[in-house]
Amino acid sequence: MARISSPSSYDCWLGYKFIDNNELRKVYSERCSSMVVIGKTELNETARKELMHALTQMLGEPPQSEILVQGLGIVIGTFGSSKLFDWLTSIYDFDELGEEGYVIHTSDDGKIYLSAATDQGVLYATFHFIRLLQTGDCIKKLKIREIPDNSLRMIDHWDNMDGSIERGYAGNSIFFRDMQFTGELDRIRDYARLLASVAINAVAINNVNVHSHESKLITEQFLPEVAKVASVFRSYGIRLYLSINFASPMELGGLDTADPLMPEVSSWWNDATKDIYRYIPDFGGFLVKADSEFRPGPFTYGRTHADGANMLADALQPFGGEVIWRCFVYNCMQDWRDRTTDRARAAYDHFMPLDGTFRDNVLLQIKNGPMDFQVREPASPLFGGLKRTNQLLELQITQEYTGQQRHLCYLVPQWKQVLDFDTYAQGEGSTVSKAASGTLSGRKRGGLAAVANIGNDANWTGHVLAQANWYGYARLAWNSSLSSEQIAQEWIRMTFGSEDELERVILEILLSSYEIYEQYTSPLGVGWMVEPGHHYGPNIDGYEYSKWGTYHYADCNGIGVDRSMQSGTGYTGQYHSPVSQIFETTEHCPDELLLFFHHVPYTHMLKSGKTVIQHIYDSHFSGADRAANMIVLWDSIENKIDRDRYQQVRERLIHQAEHALEWRDIVNTYFNRKSGISDDYGRHIY
Repeated sequence: MARISSPSSYDCWLGYKFIDNNELRKVYSERCSSMVVIGKTELNETARKELMHALTQMLGEPPQSEILVQGLGIVIGTFGSSKLFDWLTSIYDFDELGEEGYVIHTSDDGKIYLSAATDQGVLYATFHFIRLLQTGDCIKKLKIREIPDNSLRMIDHWDNMDGSIERGYAGNSIFFRDMQFTGELDRIRDYARLLASVAINAVAINNVNVHSHESKLITEQFLPEVAKVASVFRSYGIRLYLSINFASPMELGGLDTADPLMPEVSSWWNDATKDIYRYIPDFGGFLVKADSEFRPGPFTYGRTHADGANMLADALQPFGGEVIWRCFVYNCMQDWRDRTTDRARAAYDHFMPLDGTFRDNVLLQIKNGPMDFQVREPASPLFGGLKRTNQLLELQITQEYTGQQRHLCYLVPQWKQVLDFDTYAQGEGSTVSKAASGTLSGRKRGGLAAVANIGNDANWTGHVLAQANWYGYARLAWNSSLSSEQIAQEWIRMTFGSEDELERVILEILLSSYEIYEQYTSPLGVGWMVEPGHHYGPNIDGYEYSKWGTYHYADCNGIGVDRSMQSGTGYTGQYHSPVSQIFETTEHCPDELLLFFHHVPYTHMLKSGKTVIQHIYDSHFSGADRAANMIVLWDSIENKIDRDRYQQVRERLIHQAEHALEWRDIVNTYFNRKSGISDDYGRHIY
């Protein structure tokens, strides 16, 4: 029997555990006793290696590599590469699968076919089949057809070349150190494996806030090293992108302008782009943050964002590249005294007038909410607003405002709420998911992008259970109809095993964690009650008098931001009917978003039957209690988890419970003193 290694936190969900169930292992071993991969291509070889490794680890013996005319086995390859796949055309339309779709089918004689129109699809089919084995599914009568909801499924790294990661909570960069590439290609390859196993097909490796040294990534100085990293990702079907500095023609090229309409500027970018593609023929394109938070952009020259994006798009178009242009543009020098200026309005106000003016190879990357990844925000009105522009939904896997991976906060439920939000742009059913994918407007390109939560920590994410957010994001990017529970169950079985009590407990912890975090932090959608700068821990007035436009307006009478059409900033008017009417009034606005849209008295009665102030007290006491109970739940499965991962998670949960008390007491004390209203239950408030 082959040597079997033990899964570790480094393996994440690809720690292929030996199947202890003798009956199940026997069935799998019979069905997977041999395998053949048709066609010698780079991605096919990757698929072969991955399946060989997985079967060896889980079944204890490597499969035979031979074509079976009779008997059981696995046949892998693209349709058209062999007559072995011809019979599948009577069941599946391979033209409909596109570049990434695939089928997994068990024939009448028991063979299992993993097939697609392209090698990319074959790789995804292989990882899907491995997932079936990991989760204990029946493989005797498989009839699976998968096509991704989104054509672009991207991870954005905010890594700097000094090795630091902006909003990184899991160590330093796996790409950079001391202003150079780390050269640790084996670690990057392990990362690419994990991404490809959940069908991520694009990655940007450097921070959108591009500093002077990072600007040189597109030059001859660093392109040979960028090309090495791109080659690793290419072997797993992932295209590499770079964040760029819009002022590069000045900083790198010696020009006296970066005006996108000046011929010398577009000529400089044309030449720079040609150099990139000489090194990286499948280079994905540019990710751009412009005219936001002091980053340079077209506004400097009186030009529009379409002018800037289209100039770059024209340089990339001959090579099949694209521009991903972030819509995070707002006045970051706001006067807190001025209640007419509303940061929430900014993205819509800037980009709606430009709808239809962007090139076909430009995608606007839009944050899930109008502010900045708060624990509770409404969906951005740009989704459903834009009708003639490619869009990307931007999420944040890294937990900048949700506990920074020291707290557990399973974010898939939050993301599901965003994806399922109905914009009513074309009547009922016009969800954000459809808008982002392009299906709502008939656009060919769209999808999801998310800020990475990984670093060079041994377990990748700092908190072992934060791996579930990374996995969950990717699964939603492929299939947005999956439920939070389905995704969590998959991840648990792949990462820890399928023992019933273990799965039940971890599932309960994960699925409750988002609500728990919200309970002991920011109430009813108000947000921003964090320490400025690093954003960790409670500070109710931390941003209240700042330039960033992030206010709660709490006084002795009430709290919240009036964003109504009737008396506030008019933000509610950016939504389609009936959403705009729902958010417009306190009568119809959902409780969980009340303070995002309205300034109300502390005695305002919620739909739950509680006053606002009593909800604040109750939710913070409850959240702290439930955070402590997660330790009890985790301890109940101590003997079902390896010691290393058990201890790692337990240490984080203990910290979270202690910090939840800090949140509880600071928030409750602040509003008790502000309002002068006592807790109905007489609990201790300082």
